[in-house]
Amino acid sequence: MLFQYVEGFLNHLRVEKNASGMTIVSYRTDLAQFFQFLSNLYSLPCESVARESFNHKSVRDYLAYLQTNGFSRSTMARKLATLRSFVRYLCREEVLEGNPIAAVSTPKQEKRLPRFLYPKEIELLLEAPDISRPSGLRDKAILEVLYATGIRVSELVSLNLSNLDTQSGSIKVLGKGGKERIIPMGTKACTAMDKYLQVRRKALKKDNGTETAVFLNKFGQRLTARSVRNIINKYVQQVALNQKVSPHTLRHTFATHLLNGGADLRSVQELLGHVKLSTTQVYTHVTKERIKTVHDKSHPRR
Repeated sequence: MLFQYVEGFLNHLRVEKNASGMTIVSYRTDLAQFFQFLSNLYSLPCESVARESFNHKSVRDYLAYLQTNGFSRSTMARKLATLRSFVRYLCREEVLEGNPIAAVSTPKQEKRLPRFLYPKEIELLLEAPDISRPSGLRDKAILEVLYATGIRVSELVSLNLSNLDTQSGSIKVLGKGGKERIIPMGTKACTAMDKYLQVRRKALKKDNGTETAVFLNKFGQRLTARSVRNIINKYVQQVALNQKVSPHTLRHTFATHLLNGGADLRSVQELLGHVKLSTTQVYTHVTKERIKTVHDKSHPRR
């Protein structure tokens, strides 16, 4: 029975791989979904699914099931990666003698360029919050920091006051795998943050100032990633941007604008906290305008 090893695998990720909370949740969800599929397939409880049922055919059937139910290829690839990681753990623990899904190929990925905002669009978004209100000052600081640093939304909501240094203009974030990095914020983000921190302190006086989180909700508690997405959606609708914008869109925008401005790929990799340079290379799509400008300046028969 393999289901009983799921918790051990998740603990292995947490302790030995230093996986983030979000990663653990994703792996738990993926494995629960796969075992539920096997449970339905063999009309057995998840706990009773035999190890022989975890094989090349059952995983291929599972991928076909995901495709039939409208899952994207990227999601299917991620779920397959979860299963592969689980199998490696089972082999290491000598639960399995060999890899039963080694021959399963990863679904071919659609090549999609990251969504990003053009300078005029990001300017509209950054100017949208009403800074005469405390919540507007907070939202302004959130938008400015996301665009100025390119940090993930999970890194943003995890920020504590001790991570900020607006005088030197930098923040310290804890990224994937528990890796710390220091990122410059820029003048405008620092100014927005300082203005927000002034009203944050006043709001917290009634709570004795015990909360260490930077970004708080109206109850004086740490803001969640979902709340940040809702805040961004609110301003996207307000300024009538004709596309979906998420916190990750601002991360894409940060990287794209840096590269379009002449930043080298290695520096952008460092700022984004990517382990592999190939992950950062997706941002080298640059805009059509920049490609045309480079072509006009560089080609001998322009």
